[in-house]
Amino acid sequence: MTSESVSLARSGEVATLTITSKMGSMGPAFWREVPQALGELGSARVLIVRGVQVFSAGLDVKANAAQIAPVLGDPAGFAAVVAEMHAAIEGLAALPIPVIAAVHGWCIGAGLELIAAADLRLCSGDARFRLPEVLLGITADLGGLQRLPRLIGHGRTAHLALTGEPIDAATAERWGLVTEVLPDQDALFARADALAAHLAALPPKALEGTKRILQGERPHAESLAAAVAWNARHMTLDGLQSALKK
Repeated sequence: MTSESVSLARSGEVATLTITSKMGSMGPAFWREVPQALGELGSARVLIVRGVQVFSAGLDVKANAAQIAPVLGDPAGFAAVVAEMHAAIEGLAALPIPVIAAVHGWCIGAGLELIAAADLRLCSGDARFRLPEVLLGITADLGGLQRLPRLIGHGRTAHLALTGEPIDAATAERWGLVTEVLPDQDALFARADALAAHLAALPPKALEGTKRILQGERPHAESLAAAVAWNARHMTLDGLQSALKK
């Protein structure tokens, strides 16, 4: 699949969604095309999300203005416009397969909110992360303020969201936003491909169950019970015996 803002490619059981728009900007086409791409994953067992020049410069405010301007001051109308954006990011988060975000260069605003919906995040040494919405007179509303505290803590999320200041790759790793920093873009993409291949070889139901339990915001005892219930439904004797032989 190739469209105006994204392209989807498959290599075996690994799919790669590339943000192809200039500087990874997220205009109206992006929000339409991402759900379409996710609907075409088929039997893919892992998804990598990456950019071209950079990962993403975030929401293309100018391109989206035609949709947003008429509904300013209209809560219901505004919510309807933003719902399309939510569908793209929430659709990514809802995938039953692992999602790896491979970030190089800038990852700004909606781009940062997008990678917060991924399961694993890697970056190159030139990566920079920023949540600048307050500088534009708006509040981040695409899931970043909900997901980032679980990844990096309330205080660090507040620093990003209230100051609008960027952080570099080393800080992102120290804060836990990314788990690995690679020297350059080529090394980043090679590592993402290798990690995806590793995940694709693992039992898919075990990965899905792990992902679902990690995402859930249940009380401790309820989360434990959910993990047990998942295994009761999906664990097989053949799978267990196969694992014991490794």
